[in-house]
Amino acid sequence: MSTSQQGHMNKSEIAKRASTSMIRVFLYVVIYVVTAAIIQWLFTSFLLNYGVNLTDYMMYVQILIAIAFGYIIVSGIARFFYWSIRVKYDHATAAAVRNIVKIIGIGALVAAISGGVAGGAAGVALGGFMGMVVGFASQQVLGQAISGLFILISRPFKIGDAVVVAGEDGIVDDVSTLFTVIIKSDGIKVLVPNNSIVGGKIYIKPKR
Repeated sequence: MSTSQQGHMNKSEIAKRASTSMIRVFLYVVIYVVTAAIIQWLFTSFLLNYGVNLTDYMMYVQILIAIAFGYIIVSGIARFFYWSIRVKYDHATAAAVRNIVKIIGIGALVAAISGGVAGGAAGVALGGFMGMVVGFASQQVLGQAISGLFILISRPFKIGDAVVVAGEDGIVDDVSTLFTVIIKSDGIKVLVPNNSIVGGKIYIKPKR
């Protein structure tokens, strides 16, 4: 669905899509649990009856399945947040929330799988370490995304305004999750990180 189509949806249709997204997440979880149980049964019972011992590889298969279904479930939850936010806010704001939820969800997924693989106290330590690594790696992106969400909600400026932000003078062309696009008088397009905008002064020029 295109952005323009999403912007013209009524509230009842948006609410319906939010409910559908949550139902899909529930189905994904059920399918994952069933799939994991079937894999467990195949490797520990069915294949052994035919003299095939692949139990040493079962963990790797389970990890791959957890990663695949985990990403699908995280994306489904992020989609649910998107449609829930769309009841009150526009597409850009809802998309910013969706991206933040997805970033946090993927980080939690990586930490959980890492901890589960090690198991016990070592798993807790490894999961915490992986969480820290993912947190530091995504700190810049997540900071920009949160700043973009703040800009989209507070709306200090809008598309078409003549502004001076982060030392860039021009017309606001677009406001996305990570960047605000400024077109300068010479036609150069500048992508300004949103966290630099929130942390600095914003000058909005009067309309001519």
